[in-house]
Amino acid sequence: MKLSKDYLAEANALVTRMPTADAIALYGKEGALFVDVRDSAAIAKTGTIKGATRIPRGFLEFAADETSPYYNPVMKKDAEIYLVCGAGGQAALAGKTLKEMGYTSVVNVGGFPDWKSAGGPSEE
Repeated sequence: MKLSKDYLAEANALVTRMPTADAIALYGKEGALFVDVRDSAAIAKTGTIKGATRIPRGFLEFAADETSPYYNPVMKKDAEIYLVCGAGGQAALAGKTLKEMGYTSVVNVGGFPDWKSAGGPSEE
C-alpha cells in the first residue's frame, strides 16, 4: 500500500526542485513557461506569478494532452516548464505526471509564498 509520502518521494526523485532565487532569475527568459497548479480559490487568496499559466493539478492531464479537446496550446512537450503551487508538493506531483506524459524539461519551483516573499513578480 502506498501512502501520500510515497507518492511525494517518487515525484521529488524525478522532478528537480529549483531554489526560488534561481527561478526568479529565469523569469522572463524566452521559452520559460511558469505554471501554477493550484485551484482558482487558492490563487484568488494569494495571487500568483505574474503571467503564469493557471492549470489546476486535477485538470493537468487534459490540458497537457495534445489529443484532448481541453489541450492548452502553451503546453509544448519541449517547453521549459516551471511549476509552482502552495508549498511544493502539488508542483512535484504535477511534474511527475508531465514527465510521464513525455515532457522533457519540468522543474518544481516550490511554493508561491516563497516566490512572493523573495520579490518575484506577482499578480492578484
